[in-house]
Formats: sequence, C-alpha cells, structure tokens
Amino acid sequence: MRSEGRKGRRALSPPGDAAPALRHRGARRRRGAASTRSVHAPARRAGRASAMAAAACGGEAVAAARALCAFSPRDRRFFAISSSDGRLRVWETASSRLQHEYVPSAHLSAACTCLAWAPPGGRPPPSKDGPQRKKRKSEVAEVDKQLDILAIGTAVGSILLYSTVKGELQSKLDGGHDSRVNCVRWHQDNGCLYSCSDDRHIVEWNTQTCKVKCKWKGDNNSVTSLCISPDGKMLLSAGRTIKLWDLETKEVYRHFTGHATSVSSLMFTTVKPMNENKPFDGITGLYFLSGAIHDRLLSVWQIRSDRKEKSAVMSFTVTDEPTFVDLTVSEVKEEPVKLAVVCRDGQLHLFEHILNGYCKKPLTSNCTIQIATPGSDGDSTPKPVPILAAGFCADKQSLLLVYGNTLQPIIEKVSLNTAESHICLIRDIQKVLSLKTDVALTKVKMPVVNSDTKVLVPGIPGHSTAVKTPSSGKEKKKNKRKPGETEESIEERLGALDIDVSKVKTPGGLPQTDSFAVLLVQGLESNDAEILNRVLNTRKENVIKNTVSRMPIHAVIPLLHELTKRLQGNPYSASLMVRWLKSVFTLHASYLSTLPDLIPQLGMLYQLMESRVKTLQKLSRLHGRLFILVTQVAASKAVQDVAEVNQTAKLVYEDESSEEEGSDDEMIADKDSDENWEEDEEKEEQSDEQDMTVEKEINGDSDLEPENESEEE
Repeated sequence: MRSEGRKGRRALSPPGDAAPALRHRGARRRRGAASTRSVHAPARRAGRASAMAAAACGGEAVAAARALCAFSPRDRRFFAISSSDGRLRVWETASSRLQHEYVPSAHLSAACTCLAWAPPGGRPPPSKDGPQRKKRKSEVAEVDKQLDILAIGTAVGSILLYSTVKGELQSKLDGGHDSRVNCVRWHQDNGCLYSCSDDRHIVEWNTQTCKVKCKWKGDNNSVTSLCISPDGKMLLSAGRTIKLWDLETKEVYRHFTGHATSVSSLMFTTVKPMNENKPFDGITGLYFLSGAIHDRLLSVWQIRSDRKEKSAVMSFTVTDEPTFVDLTVSEVKEEPVKLAVVCRDGQLHLFEHILNGYCKKPLTSNCTIQIATPGSDGDSTPKPVPILAAGFCADKQSLLLVYGNTLQPIIEKVSLNTAESHICLIRDIQKVLSLKTDVALTKVKMPVVNSDTKVLVPGIPGHSTAVKTPSSGKEKKKNKRKPGETEESIEERLGALDIDVSKVKTPGGLPQTDSFAVLLVQGLESNDAEILNRVLNTRKENVIKNTVSRMPIHAVIPLLHELTKRLQGNPYSASLMVRWLKSVFTLHASYLSTLPDLIPQLGMLYQLMESRVKTLQKLSRLHGRLFILVTQVAASKAVQDVAEVNQTAKLVYEDESSEEEGSDDEMIADKDSDENWEEDEEKEEQSDEQDMTVEKEINGDSDLEPENESEEE
C-alpha cells in the first residue's frame, strides 16, 4: 500500500496556497432564510448528460442511491440497517447477532429515509430520571460505551430518536419539515441535530427540548446531504450545488459547483491543512469528498481563501453509482487517506492517496473486492453476492464487510491487502445462514401434559386429540417407519385430525385470489419475471379487483413501477396492464393521496400516458382513412366478381289501336287550336276599335252623324 501511495503522490501537483484567517464581510446575524443563487455548472464528462433527466426525481432517487445503514461511530461495535419493510435492525458486528429490532408505528406510510448515530462525546437526549451526579461519575465509562442514540429521518418530515440500550423510542422531533427528510447529522460537541429535507430548508434541533432551534432556506431545490466541519463551526449542505455555511451567522461562505445531479454523500477527509506553515482558522485548506446519484465519480474539493477556485481538485472513478462510502481521516500531512466505496453493482473499491493539490485525471482504485458463492454440485457457476456496506476498523488495517441481504446480513472482518488489484472472496451464504440460525435458536421447554388432558387447537372446531408427552429415545426408535411399510397419505392424516377434507381442497384446484395476492407480493420483492407474468397476464376483472384489494399497502408503489415498465413494451401487454392500473387507482386512491412524493413516483407513468394520448387523434384519423380505402377496395372487388346480366327484352308487344286513337286525338287538338286562334284575332280587333273611340271622345273629334248633332243642340 505504501508503493501505491507513492505513485499517487507523484501524480499530484504541489500544494496550493493557504489563506490567512477567515473573514466575513457584512455578515449579519439572522434567523431567516439566506437567499442565494444556485448556479448549475455543466457536467465534467459526457457520460453525465444522461443523468440530467433522472435528477428530477429529487429525494426519492437520493434515498435509493444512499444505503440506509450506518456503523456505530467509535469502535464499529454495532451496525444499524433499515430494510424495505420499514423495520430497523441493529446487529452486533463481532458475532453477527441481532441485538434490536424496532418497527415504527407508521412504518408503512412514514418509511425510514436516513440514519445517523449520535457521536460518542455528545450529550444524550433527556431521560425521565433525575440527574444523579455520583452515579454518572461512576458510570461515565459504561455510558460512553453504550451511547447508542439513533436519529431516524422519515418520509413525512418527522425525526425519531431511538435508544438501543433501552430498546424503545426516546423522543420524536416534529414541526421542522413538511416533506421527506433526506439527511440527519449530529454535532460532535453540543449534541444538536441538523436535518435537511425536500422542502428546501435546513433545521437545527435542540435534542434536550425536542424543538426547532433554527430554520433557514438551504437551496432553491431539495437539500439532499449535510456534513459538519471538524471544528464544529461550519456546515456543508448540498442539493446540486454545494454550500458552506457559517453556523453562527447562517451565511453562505463558499459555493462549489460541478455535480449535474443531486449530491448523495458529503464528508471531510482531513482535519488539518497540508500547509502547516500558515495559520489555521479551522476551515481553510481542508479537503472534503462528495458523490452524486447516477455519477461514477467521487469529487474531492479544497476550501481555499480565494473565491476563484470553485471546481473539484481531483476525483476518484468507480464502476457504478456509489451507495456507501467510508474513509479514514488524514491527521498528518504524510498520512494517506484510505477510502472504501461500495457501488450499486455490489463491488467494493479501495483507494489510498495523499491529498496534496490538484490532479487532472481521475484516480482509479488500488483494489477491487467482490464476493461470490462457490459452485455447487448442481450448479457449477458461482453467483455474485452483493456487498451492502464496508467500514474501516480502529486500527485502519482491517475492514468490516457487510454482505448478503438486508433482512439477514452477514458481517465479516477481513484484513487489508491491496497487493492484488482484484480480489474475489468465496463465501457459502446458505451454510453460514444455517449455522447462524442453529446458534440463534432459543431454548424452548415443552410443558408436561398428562395423557388424560385434551387440548383444543384454536381455529379447528372438534379437534380433541390429546397432546402426547415427549417420549424417550427408545420410543422414538420404535416409532420409525420400517422400509416395507407405506406412509400415510395427507387425507388420512387430516381425517385423523377430525378435519373435513372437502373443506380443505379448493374446487377444481384453481388458485384463489389470496394466492394471487401472495404470489404478486413475492414476485415484486424477488423481481421474478415468471411469477409476475403468471399473475399480471390474467384477464378476469373480478380476480384483478380482488387481488389488488387484498395486497398489502407497501406493495402498491412497486406494483405501479412494474406496471409502468410493462406499459412501455408490447401493446398487447399494455392493454392488460391498463386493467391493473384502473383497479390500483380505484382501490388505493386514499393511500396514494397521502404520499408526499407522489408526483415523482408517478411522473414517468403520467408522461407515458400523455405521449400515448397525443398520438390517439392522429391514429384515429389514419384508421378512418384506411377503413374507407379498405371498404372501397372490397366493394370494387365485389362488383367485379358479379356476372353481367343480359338486359335485352325477350318479348315485345305492340298495340295498333292505341296508335290510331292517338292520331285522331292529335287531329282534333289541331282543329281546336286553329279555331281558338281565329277567335283570339277577332277579340283583338274589337278591343282596338274601342280604344280608338275612347281616344276620339277625349280629344273631342268624335265622328257623330248630323242628325245626332242637331238633336243635341
């Protein structure tokens, strides 16, 4: 490891200039929000461009990236982990025994989102007993060993303080956040607790009174990670932009930009500056580490006196997104920093480098550790075992590995050996778990029951079989079945128990709705495609409705994710998934409306449905046109296929009398028309003469006869 450290030392440039004492220009004490500009720097690599879209998921993606587990701070004696069912389990690292198991009252709706152990030197939360000075002095060493307060952040904004010594909930912190808590950190000196949330605020808690001490706005977006400086006077917070806060004035001292997605981990790597010649103000010259979701680079930053340098000074590259990070803090200039990074793919990467300035190229790991199962007789292919967490021991030469699953993890202590670049550890998990189960069995004593006593088992009416007392070893040998004898069938055994066999058998042997619900939950938890296909491909509306109504609440969101994934595939399967979506939204609408992160949970489904609906109108028009074309083509083919009919008349009948009558009528009509014409002409002449006489009378030129004139005179 020394040789690797020298290589890393040569690759780095000389140390930068340190700065004099820390100053604050125009710093005003205030408790309100500190408004700052959030500048999103472009990604440093082309591979980060694809992560920009996934960063919109917010705290949910950060919780998925960060492992919900933590080692106890001093001697790594305990290991706390929160599983997907909301249960908190505390394991002893030396013996891998389960010490405590805590189930919050609202573990389904308010799932655990982050964990943090209280520091060894901090003040414990207030207890109900009064102060006893003499007793505390006598038990100070024992109290330090058993300081075991765990801070648990939840999805609804509350924080739980759990005591592993008492095995009960110590106190609950409410009223600080309106949304999910993304990170909690203890102050190493005064026992205060700091938390950040999706509501963009940072809260300082007084654990003695369980009240909010101070609250201020930390970012324009969600605040996802926190870290307190070694001297306890500064606080690092991160969303997409990393900010350094002065805890006394709540003012921003430095900005660090470079991550394209939300930051999931923050921690200081040094406690003293590398340049010891200049005065140290407690923060200038220190290095800290940061990792983001969907990012395969861990960035190292240096806090400088000048405000020009805002980018990372070096970076460590890993194979996948980091989920758990642990390191040994460098206290001396020549002491290298040892870094253990657990990735999402289950591998562990070990780094050892001296931080002494700027390095352009990303640094690769000195050693990579994997765990696999041995090839059994039936299956000769070894299977990988995921590593959940890794932590350095107090001697810094050994490592605690946690691998397996979250419900029953295996904790093992291994020695560091980075002479080989890649190490694969062969572990038989099934054998180890079976041994642990045998050891963990509690001693159960059977009650002594007389032969005349009858015990009724609840739930089986009419059961009156007497419980037999435990027999000796000789009687057990007699009861063994001989090779020639036949074994009793299950029907005969049920008959001996006085149970009606017809009631036990299902009609027709068909799977019931209860079995469908159980199969669906098992398929979602194990991600078994065969089980999911068997359940989700059903077409019966009644079976789908009953299955969704009987499934547990915690399986609703995984079911929606699975349905969303299947909706993007074959249209035939999409038509089946729509029926399941309808039942889920109809029956579990009240539960979904209570989720604070419902929008990011259903964002992909909404976008998918919206894109499908946009193309519906165009597809309808195209369908109509194609339907018209197809019908016309079919009609034309039908017309062509019909045989032509001969339309010539086979018989024509002509009637001669009708023609003659018709001619006579025509002659009569002609005569009538001529007579009418003459009458019309005579009438016209008479009318003309009358008109002439009237005009003459008017003009006085009447042609009266002389006789008539004399008579008038």
